[in-house]
Amino acid sequence: MRLLYTLALCLAMPFIVLRLLARGMRYRGYHRRWRERFGFFRPLPVTGSLWIHAVSVGEVNAAEPLLKALREAYPQAPLLITTVTPTGSERVRQLFGDTVFHVYLPYDLPVAVARFLARARPRLAVIVETEIWPNLYHACHRRGIPLMIVNARLSERSMRGYALMRGMVRSALRCVSQIAAQSQADAARYRLLGADPERIAVCGNLKFDIPVPVDALQQGAQLRRQWGHLRPVWIAASTHEGEELPVLKAHLEVLKRLPDALLLIAPRHPVRFRPVEHAARSLGFSVATRSVERVPGAGQQVFVIDSMGELMPFYAAADVAFVGGSLVPIGGHNVLEPAVLARPVLVGPHTFNFEEITDTLLGAGAATRVERAEALGECVLGLLLDPPRRERMGSRAEAVFARERGAVRRVMTLIDALLQE
Repeated sequence: MRLLYTLALCLAMPFIVLRLLARGMRYRGYHRRWRERFGFFRPLPVTGSLWIHAVSVGEVNAAEPLLKALREAYPQAPLLITTVTPTGSERVRQLFGDTVFHVYLPYDLPVAVARFLARARPRLAVIVETEIWPNLYHACHRRGIPLMIVNARLSERSMRGYALMRGMVRSALRCVSQIAAQSQADAARYRLLGADPERIAVCGNLKFDIPVPVDALQQGAQLRRQWGHLRPVWIAASTHEGEELPVLKAHLEVLKRLPDALLLIAPRHPVRFRPVEHAARSLGFSVATRSVERVPGAGQQVFVIDSMGELMPFYAAADVAFVGGSLVPIGGHNVLEPAVLARPVLVGPHTFNFEEITDTLLGAGAATRVERAEALGECVLGLLLDPPRRERMGSRAEAVFARERGAVRRVMTLIDALLQE
């Protein structure tokens, strides 16, 4: 089965490269360092690196507290971080600068994987969330490199996809030394896919261990002073095509009751920055952007955050946060970032990527689900007009964090045991 998988990957490689080139036409980061995707990079100067793979921005953010714990516990061990996307790479640079090594993860071709491992020479491999690459997993196993999946999550949808290749996936998972699952439901799905039950532990979600970003709160307060402290403000974050127009229409409803309201909108992908700006202008909004005006003025109604890695200060500056990827069947994005700042959270019906976290916040009364795109304006307006309700939701979010923290400590215990072995 793995041989057929590898053959199919080889046959698809010309199309994969063409796709890489096409994406590079829209986002230049895909044109740079493309050789790394085939395992070509300068070898690390020392052996025994701790290698952490985080596919993109969300996974890098989730891994941040764990990475800091590893750096503190093993100060002599070099940290190697791999990502797949340029935005993930940029987030690594923002968080850690030159204090860590970073390369792109190679394609799952045996030759590229062997080349990568020979140059990285890791002492431990840590995969954040769910990235099952059969050739990579088997190569680590053959070389005696302990492999962990941490913050492991597996939605029903993902499990059905992997189940189509159950034999190969089961074989790959048997190469894993430890799976640190987010929840009992995730652990059960890994068991169904064939992972060794003895190697699965429920450790909780690393994202609950993110510290309250005091600097973001300070920056948010400064932003509010610049555009008017009393203005009602809401943010639509990590939005996708199919969501931005409903968000802008919702803001039209909000403006009918609150004419000085401000919408902050942050598209998930850079290719959406300009289309969202043009859509807002075409609907008659007075628009400002992060790249040009930096901060919206008193007369501007929509502010497009056309930058990456700056969400937290804007969450802190908002009264209400809608988290995108949830009005369309993307599966939702990280609801914990606004929640850790005690902001009321709104999500759409599609939250299967963050099922457990979202259900936890909904059950605690810290978040509200918007069942239809047409109802978004009404939900936002209801919260903007009800400060006591917003305060209650924020307090409940703080209580959830106080209860759920501790995943990093539990995962570090597993890592320490593997490294001692």
